[in-house]
Amino acid sequence: MTEKTETTPGWLSPEELESVRGQLPILYVDAVPVRVDDTGVVTRVGLLLRILSDGTVSRALVSGRVLHHERIRDALLRHLEKDLGPVALPRIPASPQPFTVAEYFPTPGVTPYHDPRQHAVSLAYIVPVAGDCRPRQDALDLEWFTPEDALSPSVQQEMSGGHGVLVKQALAHVGRLP
Repeated sequence: MTEKTETTPGWLSPEELESVRGQLPILYVDAVPVRVDDTGVVTRVGLLLRILSDGTVSRALVSGRVLHHERIRDALLRHLEKDLGPVALPRIPASPQPFTVAEYFPTPGVTPYHDPRQHAVSLAYIVPVAGDCRPRQDALDLEWFTPEDALSPSVQQEMSGGHGVLVKQALAHVGRLP
């Protein structure tokens, strides 16, 4: 008699997820979608416009959980397609190494990153996107900013949870801080 092993990626029920969020850090990926020129220089940063659970409007990056039995590159592709559409044509690097690791805490001020629901650890990536992007799911809009505009106080103020810090770190990583 052989046992059947579940091999398809999955996740917890909403009730189980709420319970686990209070007990364990959850693994996430954050993606900073960018447009690059022919030489690979970042020319634009894509920021989503979302409505948060409290009803406020905020700019955000592509972000989401990594599912059980899911590779990081697959999680990145899934979330990029979910938020930017099926023809965004993201280019995941051959060696997907994050530019930083963001630790989100439910307690504000522990790190620059905050998520009131949970303690989460997120691997953050800069992902060039070459295709046509159309926001989907819970995103209202996607706007492409120059690096200078993405770093402006007005845009940074519109970002929540520490995503503005991630944008700064991403642009510093690619040498685009003014």
